[in-house]
Amino acid sequence: MKVKKAVIPAAGFGTRMLPATKSMPKEMLPIVDKPAIHYIVQEAIDSGIEDILIITNRGKHALEDYFDYTPELEQSLINAGKAETLSKIRHTAEMANINFVRQKEIKGLGHAVWSAKSFVGNEPFAVLLGDDIMLGKPVIKELIDAAVKYKTSAVGVKEVSLEDVSKYCSIKYSELEDKIFKVADVVEKPTPEKMFSQYAILGRYVLMPEIFEILEKTPPGHGGEIQLTDGLGTLCRNGSMVAVDFDAKRYDTGNLPGYLETVIDYALRDPSVETWLKQFLTDKVRGFMMSDYISQRQDEIRSPNGHEHGESCGCGGH
Repeated sequence: MKVKKAVIPAAGFGTRMLPATKSMPKEMLPIVDKPAIHYIVQEAIDSGIEDILIITNRGKHALEDYFDYTPELEQSLINAGKAETLSKIRHTAEMANINFVRQKEIKGLGHAVWSAKSFVGNEPFAVLLGDDIMLGKPVIKELIDAAVKYKTSAVGVKEVSLEDVSKYCSIKYSELEDKIFKVADVVEKPTPEKMFSQYAILGRYVLMPEIFEILEKTPPGHGGEIQLTDGLGTLCRNGSMVAVDFDAKRYDTGNLPGYLETVIDYALRDPSVETWLKQFLTDKVRGFMMSDYISQRQDEIRSPNGHEHGESCGCGGH
């Protein structure tokens, strides 16, 4: 079994990152010097994927432009003798065979995946969510290896906190081997009382083509949308699926704290800014610590017993 096709749903509105995403696709927000979508596509390529379908909606033409040639800009760079920069921007147009289709109605992740049916055909395929960037070993490659070994669909999971389980979906599992589980059922965004475990599916899938027939029959679920999780639940109960506790560090770029964490961590790995950024952060932290220390000392001097000292206070604190 070979997995050579990948689907990247990128039709969401990006409401958690408004107002920036009002006119810019969230997948185009920069992570240092490349947009988030670049890292998603690169992971797919590093996992052996050759054909990629990015699912968009109206107003996301910037995604298509990024993976296209730009003759005017390229000629300007040639005239300026900027060969290295020219090579970088041409590389984005030559990374892989990238196709686009619009999800004309936003009906949920399950509907977005289902809309890739004609592209995928009767082959196993990967799904990579546009909010999730993975640093380390390509997660899709780990899932492909597991899917090939067990001849079934595979999903990427990590253990999350009790507080965060309700943000994702929880899996019911039994262990097959170290870091690989057989999945018996899944539940979307459960309350603590209804969760199966603290293992949650986090943005990476390798699916068998029978998922399309399941999704076609899946009614709207959580939030009134067709949920991929509901389809996976049917797949588990009537067939089989495995989960891989992947090695990479996962970043959620769909919210502001996660996005900023991603930018800082990736910048710290970039030789062109690493030294400067380390010094900048060190100076900032030192400044914060000194400011906190001064404030604390001022409070202690002002009132170690909870009030201002005076000559007649009688507290013994001066």
